Amino acid sequence: MTEHPHRLAEVLVGLADTLGSDFDLDAHLGRVAAACVELLDASAAGALLAGPDGTLRAAASGAVPDLLPALDEEGPCLDCYRCAATTVVPDLARCDELWPRFAPRAREAGLHAAYAVPLRRGPQVIGALGVLRAGPGQPPEEDVELARALADAAAVGVLQHRARREQTLLAEQLQGALDSRVAVEQAKGLLAERWGVGVDEAFAALRRYARSHRMRVAELATRVVAGGFDTDRLRDGTP
Repeated sequence: MTEHPHRLAEVLVGLADTLGSDFDLDAHLGRVAAACVELLDASAAGALLAGPDGTLRAAASGAVPDLLPALDEEGPCLDCYRCAATTVVPDLARCDELWPRFAPRAREAGLHAAYAVPLRRGPQVIGALGVLRAGPGQPPEEDVELARALADAAAVGVLQHRARREQTLLAEQLQGALDSRVAVEQAKGLLAERWGVGVDEAFAALRRYARSHRMRVAELATRVVAGGFDTDRLRDGTP
């Protein structure tokens, strides 16, 4: 476990701070794994994250480049994510039947024990953080606790980023809907005045033309308001 509390605080803050416009999810997962190697009694670490659609993505740090393709297929991270509970494996030599790809590769890389903690925020589990050690045996409890703290900070960062992205998307959708509504109202008023009819009749003409030509009403309205569309075509329905 780290003996440098200031460095630990710096890492935890960094993992939770994902509001920058240059945030990169894969780089974030890599930083989580690298923090484990730096701060814990670990030779390697890996992070597994489930996207909103359930798709898994993995990142690793330390002596595990050959293990990365297997992280989202089997191993302590996947088991931890699935059961939403800490998974401790004191001896990977006993896991060949359970993890036929992961366990032998880990031992070939000089890794003989592992544990994984959930990436979670309250009851919501979005992935797992796995720590691999050179020597077999139970990991120090203080290391497991610190790994949980790192995982919690990383999960907060990921969920914060997702929430911000969803808010941005919603704002863009609302703005688009508002812009479309404004364009339609403007086009209705312009046509009603030009033709000397009511706005309902003008809108009916807009909608009829848009449907017959497989256009969105808002798209047609925007063209009408911009002045580059022959509005007489709306009245008689000509192409």
